[in-house]
Amino acid sequence: MNIDTIVNQAFHGKSFSELVNAPLTALNGIGDKEAAALKALGVNTIGELAGLKVVNYAIAIKALAGCEGLSSKEEAEETLLDEGVEMTFPASDPVAVQSSITRIEVAPEKVDASKDHQHAQAIEAHNQDSLSNSAFHTGYLQQGKDGNR
Repeated sequence: MNIDTIVNQAFHGKSFSELVNAPLTALNGIGDKEAAALKALGVNTIGELAGLKVVNYAIAIKALAGCEGLSSKEEAEETLLDEGVEMTFPASDPVAVQSSITRIEVAPEKVDASKDHQHAQAIEAHNQDSLSNSAFHTGYLQQGKDGNR
C-alpha cells in the first residue's frame, strides 16, 4: 500500500514513526471538525487514535464478525433455501452431480409410464368402445345344417 494515498499531501514521504506523532488532520478524511471532536476525548495524534481501546475493540469485532457463523435467523433462511433447491436439483445425488443431470419432474397430467406404457390402457379402452359401438361384429364360424355360416 502506498501510504501517500491515505495521508494529506503535506505528509507525503514521511516515515511511519513520523506519522504516528502527526496530528489527526494528517489523515485523509479527518478535517478540523473531526479532529476537534477527537481532541475532546484526549486524542491528538494518529498514534493516540490507533491506541484507543474502543478503536481496537471495533477492529476486533469487525474482524471476528467475518469468521462467525450465521445467526439463527440466517441459518434458518439458508436451510429453507437449501431444501427448496434440493427439491428441484438433487445436489446430493452423486450420479446427478457427476453427470450434470437434474431431476425432471413429471407434469401431473402425465400418466406414470411404469403403470401404463405409452397409454396402452387408454388405447385398449378406446378400441373396446369402438368395437361395441360398431355395427360390424365378428363372431365364430357356426356349424349349421347346410355348412358353415
